[in-house]
Amino acid sequence: MRVYIPATVAMLRELSANGELAAIGGTAFALTPALRESYATGGDEELEYAAMLDAARASLRLLGAELERDPEALMRRAVVSADVDGAELRSDLDYAVVKLAGPVQLKVVAAIHLDTEEAQDAVRDAVAAVDAADLGDPDAEFVLGEAEDHELAWYAAQELPFVLELL
Repeated sequence: MRVYIPATVAMLRELSANGELAAIGGTAFALTPALRESYATGGDEELEYAAMLDAARASLRLLGAELERDPEALMRRAVVSADVDGAELRSDLDYAVVKLAGPVQLKVVAAIHLDTEEAQDAVRDAVAAVDAADLGDPDAEFVLGEAEDHELAWYAAQELPFVLELL
């Protein structure tokens, strides 16, 4: 199953150094039957993209926790897409949520998705607004939309060390 794991730059550094990534709480996102049923239309590619966007939004919460520990943390959403076995559906949490069986090895990573430098200010603002947006605050939803308007850049797994070196 292709999963989308919310991450941060610090987590990408760990993946590069250790060859594996432990998703926070084992949580990832995927094209699940519940996600498919929640959309009236859309092919697999569109629904996979929706799952990736859910992971990118979850990355904002990880960035918020990281920002509390390190005010200089890079404010870039990151998502690791990987092909794994043993992911359990968690539709009790949300349509696309799955629980991973364990850490994900670098050898099964399909791609890295990462914000560009231009997104950092919008992402920093979105980190502060994500909870209010989820509770329906229209101003916070607008702030979140500003960050989500930035497309995540795509990198092959083997490019990860070079991408991190350039940050």
